[in-house]
Amino acid sequence: MRKTAAKLLAVAAIATSIATVAAGTASADPSVTPAAQDIVSVGSDTTQAVSTQFSTDYNAYLTSTGNTTSPRYYSWDATGSATITPKSGASSITRPNGSGAGITELNTAGSKVDVARSSRAPKATDPASDIFVAFAKDAVTWSANTGGHAPASLTAAQLKGIYDCTITNWTQISATLPSATIKPWLPQASSGTRSFFLTAIGNPTVGTCVQDGPEENEGVDSRLVGADVVFPYSVAAYLSQTVGGHSTSTSAPGSLTLRNVGSLVPVNTTTNTINASFAGSAFGRVVYNVVRDAEWTATDAHGTALRAIFGPSGWICTNTTAVNDIKSYGFLPLPSAACGSTTHS
Repeated sequence: MRKTAAKLLAVAAIATSIATVAAGTASADPSVTPAAQDIVSVGSDTTQAVSTQFSTDYNAYLTSTGNTTSPRYYSWDATGSATITPKSGASSITRPNGSGAGITELNTAGSKVDVARSSRAPKATDPASDIFVAFAKDAVTWSANTGGHAPASLTAAQLKGIYDCTITNWTQISATLPSATIKPWLPQASSGTRSFFLTAIGNPTVGTCVQDGPEENEGVDSRLVGADVVFPYSVAAYLSQTVGGHSTSTSAPGSLTLRNVGSLVPVNTTTNTINASFAGSAFGRVVYNVVRDAEWTATDAHGTALRAIFGPSGWICTNTTAVNDIKSYGFLPLPSAACGSTTHS
């Protein structure tokens, strides 16, 4: 019991560090209207903040080399105004919120959108012409409020039972826990984190006791307050918001702390990074930028620019600033052989 409590307190300590870390710019829409030839991304909430940082640093890199002609890169947030005008000359679109919405927009918006940010891998339902380009490693665990009724750890089978509503009271987990109704929540329907988490815990048929709707990785949502809340959370996002100093008024954990899955601990509290064993489990995931195959393989300026940013020899995979951005936003860099690698459904 003492070891379990110590682990929980260690994770809670990371959350409290937010008070001593100056908050950085975690996310923002482009400050200019991207030009028609620029590369524009939409989609995942989990990777929007690091993508915004990529945009700032990549565009500065081009300027520093005297490159005034290559397409710049811009990233639109998952949330904000209801509609956006992705680039100059384009008509407005409904703002894509989440990996699924971003991928859908990539396949319907034509040249208005060039990249979909995705925190999930390809699905059989994705077009085969969508190319998923890997750039970092993340992991997803579950979270609960400090001082609540949830234990420090739940197994994958117990989480599956909670989300299929066969486990509805904490006493079904342990007779030592309070008799109280568990309140499982999921992020909004297009969330890649939602999709990945449900797969990782065994693909439960989501029961009627489960509520959804909050934006992923926003523990300050008032719906997530309470002693019995259970909510999936990106480990990279949590670290970014706390020890990385990239929190905002909405992108913050609030009183949620990360919890263990069985004996797997999500955070290495010595290095404040995703625990390697957790990242290597079923709860570890690769995050992607999704492009259209015809453009990815094209020899024109557009295809060249896509590969120069996202490819295995591109800026994200080889530039020291980009690698530091990945670490600062809580992700683990991929090995050189994996970064920029491609897959599809």
